[in-house]
Amino acid sequence: MVLTTVDSAVSKATSSPSGPIHINCPFKEPLAYTPRDWNRKCLNGLDFWMSNAKPFTTYIPLQNSLTCNNTNGHMTEALELIRVANNGILVFGSIHKEDDMWAALLLAKHLLWPVIVDVQSGLRLRKYLSSILDRKDILFVDQVDQLLLSDSVRDWMKADVIIQIGSRITGRRISQMIEQCCPCPYIMVDNHPSRHDPSYIITHRIHSSISHFTEFLIKSCLPDLSNKRKEFIRGLDMTAAWEISNFINSEKSLTEPYVARKIFENIRCGSALFFGNSMTVRDADMYGSNWVQCTHNASLMISSGLPCHGVHVSGNRGASGIDGLISTAVGFAVGCNKRVLLVMGDVSFLHDTNGLALLRQRTSRKPMVILVVNNHGGAIFSQLPVANTTDRSILNQFFYTTHDVSIRHLCLAHGVKHVQVQTKTELQDALFASQRENADCVVEVESGIDTNVEFHSNLRNFTRQASDHALSILSKLSVEDSTLHYKISKMEYSLYRVKLNAPTTAASRNSNTTTSYREGFVISLSLEDGSIGFGEVAPLEIHKENLHDVEEQLRFLIHAMEGNTIDNSLPLLKSSISSWIWNNLGIPPGSILPSVRCGLEMAILSAIASTHGTTLLDILHPQKDEISKNPSPVQICALIDSYGTPMDTAFIASNLVAEGFTAIKIKVARRSEPDEDIAAIKEVRKKVGPHIVLRADANRKWTYDQAVKFAHSVKDCCLQYIEEPVNDENDIVRFCEETGLAVALDETINCIRENPLRFLEKYIHSGVTAIVIKPSVIGGFENAALVARWAQQHGKTTVISAAFESALGLSAYIQFARHLDLQNCEMQKLTNKISAPITSHGFGTYKWFNEQVTEYSLNIRHNPNHNCVEADAIEAGQFLQKCRLNPDIVVRAFLADQVKEYQLAVDSGGAHYSINVVETGESIDGTMVVFLHGFLGTGGDWMPIMKAASISARCIAVDLPGHGGSKLKHHQGIDGSDRPDLSMDVVVDIVRKVLDNLTSEKVILVGYSMGARIALYTALKCSNKVEGAVIISGSPGLVDEDSREIRKAKDEFRASTLVSNGLRFFTEAWYAEELWASLRGHPHFKQIVNNRLQHDDLLTLGKVLSDLSIGKQPSMWEDLKQCKVPLQLIVGEKDTKFKAIAREMQTKIGHENGIANPTPVVEIPDSGHAVHLENPLAVIAAINQFIKRGN
Repeated sequence: MVLTTVDSAVSKATSSPSGPIHINCPFKEPLAYTPRDWNRKCLNGLDFWMSNAKPFTTYIPLQNSLTCNNTNGHMTEALELIRVANNGILVFGSIHKEDDMWAALLLAKHLLWPVIVDVQSGLRLRKYLSSILDRKDILFVDQVDQLLLSDSVRDWMKADVIIQIGSRITGRRISQMIEQCCPCPYIMVDNHPSRHDPSYIITHRIHSSISHFTEFLIKSCLPDLSNKRKEFIRGLDMTAAWEISNFINSEKSLTEPYVARKIFENIRCGSALFFGNSMTVRDADMYGSNWVQCTHNASLMISSGLPCHGVHVSGNRGASGIDGLISTAVGFAVGCNKRVLLVMGDVSFLHDTNGLALLRQRTSRKPMVILVVNNHGGAIFSQLPVANTTDRSILNQFFYTTHDVSIRHLCLAHGVKHVQVQTKTELQDALFASQRENADCVVEVESGIDTNVEFHSNLRNFTRQASDHALSILSKLSVEDSTLHYKISKMEYSLYRVKLNAPTTAASRNSNTTTSYREGFVISLSLEDGSIGFGEVAPLEIHKENLHDVEEQLRFLIHAMEGNTIDNSLPLLKSSISSWIWNNLGIPPGSILPSVRCGLEMAILSAIASTHGTTLLDILHPQKDEISKNPSPVQICALIDSYGTPMDTAFIASNLVAEGFTAIKIKVARRSEPDEDIAAIKEVRKKVGPHIVLRADANRKWTYDQAVKFAHSVKDCCLQYIEEPVNDENDIVRFCEETGLAVALDETINCIRENPLRFLEKYIHSGVTAIVIKPSVIGGFENAALVARWAQQHGKTTVISAAFESALGLSAYIQFARHLDLQNCEMQKLTNKISAPITSHGFGTYKWFNEQVTEYSLNIRHNPNHNCVEADAIEAGQFLQKCRLNPDIVVRAFLADQVKEYQLAVDSGGAHYSINVVETGESIDGTMVVFLHGFLGTGGDWMPIMKAASISARCIAVDLPGHGGSKLKHHQGIDGSDRPDLSMDVVVDIVRKVLDNLTSEKVILVGYSMGARIALYTALKCSNKVEGAVIISGSPGLVDEDSREIRKAKDEFRASTLVSNGLRFFTEAWYAEELWASLRGHPHFKQIVNNRLQHDDLLTLGKVLSDLSIGKQPSMWEDLKQCKVPLQLIVGEKDTKFKAIAREMQTKIGHENGIANPTPVVEIPDSGHAVHLENPLAVIAAINQFIKRGN
């Protein structure tokens, strides 16, 4: 303190205006003799200061740095510290100006350091253009406050240089972390003359505006940061964010952290936030959502290359921060001229109720919302150590200041609208409505101190445990000098077919075939270091997909994954794989079929395990070496498909018990009435005795009355639970309450795709005691882990179940089940619950297999020590590592189709063209699909989709004139300005001649945007050549003459700009338009645009833009009425304009031909105009369905 105080005084004394500074040095006992020796520990960390003559804190006025040599030298020293930093951290404190917020973002983008963001910087809540899964240039460590709960993370996250932008920091743990990094260079940048050094450790105080400092640093310094550390921190932050989000959202009741998240999610662009003191601002800082979709003009983000923008945030902090909050916020609203959302506690509200009178005045400001978190006292003290050592009555009287004042009545007295909120739905509705109304409003959220304390405590414990677990995974996989990323050398698959002993329980019993088979694919994923991972994709009748659908996606993924990398964060399973799929493959994670995603995750995780010479279990749940060598048993539940008589079922059950099984699941509801099932359950219980665990599974086949009848009849049979007893999921809780029989969910969770936690809320009921998770049906290990975490948090048994996968898939499931069992034990310790009985998992399907997919069998056996049938997870991991495919069961292996590229000479309109053609695949039935790209695209845009579709069709993509490899060879009288006519009629003529060159048969056309208009025109005018056409984001043209003239002039201007200014200038303006808003958020957007810059014939390209203008082409609206060619219309769900066009087209097509079946309009989710680039797998599925219908 003394050093920094003296340095500050010297700086002030020598700066302009210069003058004397008085320093007051208080002593504990002034002038008194103190016999105790001086404690030299106070000099710890000061060695660097004592070894030279420099001051501890160097004050640098950056404004003078270019004119003052001494100051410039100090700045050079600071820049050098930044440049050589290995573990630098950038901290955003309180930032008040929007220009400074933008400058801070640019600084973060340049430095590429991890960024710790305080809520009052305005950048803790960010509005993004793109998906929450994006990995942008800026690494925001939003959950650092919660990560620092972990001692191991806190020790690991030591910085060697810290730069703080802006003043004070809200989070106490962050301030403590900065103190623990001392001694290290600590650079504070702020334009305010105050010290802002509460810990007295700042080494460089730069007096400058944030904008000026950012500009100076970007010009002067290019720092270097370990990419390994960056990815490590990203993985930790992702884990904490996942844990916090899921814990908060899993709680059915309305909690204060949930309020903090919803405030951030619902604040509108262009609004501002004002926080009160104590809990509200701390909850926002710790738990607020860090990603929200941007809803307004994003031109500044686009031009600056920044992924996001902030929201203006301010607040009253300090000792008197509780006073005058409402009044201050009203003044803030007037000053910033924005809608303001004031968030405060009830005690703060009561200290300034007179401020409500200001709301009535409405002094030239926009409407304001006051959200009051009312826990009837000062809840901040409940979070402090004093709460653990003080009597409750004292706390209530002197700390909590408990009250029963009615906020509603206070609002009524002042004529201010009041809304009471007690549930999550009510909060959502209140926030939505209040921010859109033209009136001030007070939203009161009911809370309680005790429940708030308990929830915060549990949340901290769970987050700490998750952070420790993530650190252990990343530490294990990120050994010193090892690479973080592993390059994929190839991915392949083989189709297998094996005999079964009996039909699967999902198969129909009506078949006359005597032999049953199981078919599926085995994926092999090879890394450059020679490691191989295996996965299994085997859709069953319960899956929505079939083998053909699966193989199309596998072929697409083989192409997409070529040359890609995987990294060590993927085993975290906390959105890490979804993030990788989106950022690396560029496809929405939800577009991958569940069984494909499961097999892909299995292959990726086992490949990572293989490269580290360990097992899948060990990377999911690392343990100390001595513990990891111990047996890892996984108990197995047997399965009976009870089509026989009750005696038959009981006989099978007794044999299973004799083999050592202690848990049996019996399939019921195989007949029209439950009577025989009731008899079977009773007979089995009688036969096996009371100690065997019995489960029943009705697969949703009973009506409610039938299920109730069954439950009442077997109430004395001690069933552990029944899976899916009723055919209507809305009757499940009702069934539990009426019958008292425990229920397990299975099919109910299989349909979850979006917002699973909200869906599961209604099944928190204690009668739902178990969740049965089939990873291949729910969509992989990451989705399964999410549901399992919810189940364990609510005290429900988690059962992992196979869907008749082979031993290969089963070996991965066994390890995953063991991971969840261990996780559940840790969770029970956290919550001080009694350990639950060991779970028997649903892997009894192994007994169905007559043949093995692998050369060796998986070891599942009776363990006499545990007296049950089990598998060992470590042995299963070794089995998967050393997996060898049985060659006798392989039907065929993946064979990559040859890609041919060639030129076709075409004459049209007096010009000679060389048209570039790309072709792949062969057709058995003669199906040929020709793809036409949009403006600035090439045939190569279609290659990933062609790779998938070529499994059953000959696929051809054409570079249209002026694009890609297609060239204008000769034109009569050609010169610089005289270009050939490239009107719609001419281009369609070129396409027609190309088709004639390729085949004498009809073809299916697939066109996008400009290519869609060409495909549609070709289908209407050359129907003898077109079997069908898929129109993606296309239009039949414009009817209104004024609109045509305006569009024609606009496109002619664009064409001249393209030719005169070049492609780079043109694409910047082109892709800044609203039509491409969704595409701009794509992780591969920069690469997509770079590909558009490869065209070299700008004159012809400009001519295409002008001549093919929708303002010049003939309108096809009337022609649609006589259309005889089958059409399919595809649009992106975010493409409002073309969705409306498609719906109108649908009403016109074939109208005068009396076509009975309307043309389908397929809306592709998670995409805008460029659907084939944004969500290609969904487009592949739509095209496949269209071809099937045609065939």
